[in-house]
Amino acid sequence: MRDNFMSVKMANIPENVSLARIITTGFIAPLDPTVSETSDIKTAVSEAVTNAIIHGYENSDGEVELRIASIGRKITIEVSDHGVGIEDVQAVKQPMFTTKPEMERSGLGFTVMESFMDSVEIKSVRGEGTTVVLEKQLQ
Repeated sequence: MRDNFMSVKMANIPENVSLARIITTGFIAPLDPTVSETSDIKTAVSEAVTNAIIHGYENSDGEVELRIASIGRKITIEVSDHGVGIEDVQAVKQPMFTTKPEMERSGLGFTVMESFMDSVEIKSVRGEGTTVVLEKQLQ
């Protein structure tokens, strides 16, 4: 199997969370991941895209970029926004931390991502945006 990559930009609207899941599933399908690996990756992508949509732009229009690459059986997924950025990256990684309690957010997004992926990296600059990098080695 050849190494592969792709990139897509989408509006920061909730309907695009399912689109991101479908795109990701289609991209990894030729690598014949297990059902569990597929589910793990789709869940992590959902959380990352949801965070970009809800927190990235503070209720203003913007775009979310989804980049996926495979090198061998290692999958790297980047979800980026060019929104407000994260003030305290370490705080948002703590279970139950939320900046939107009025939206009944559970504050488990990054915890979920970390439990399903081999690594999760958050790159954020206040006022410039955030990129979440998810990696998983398929068996």
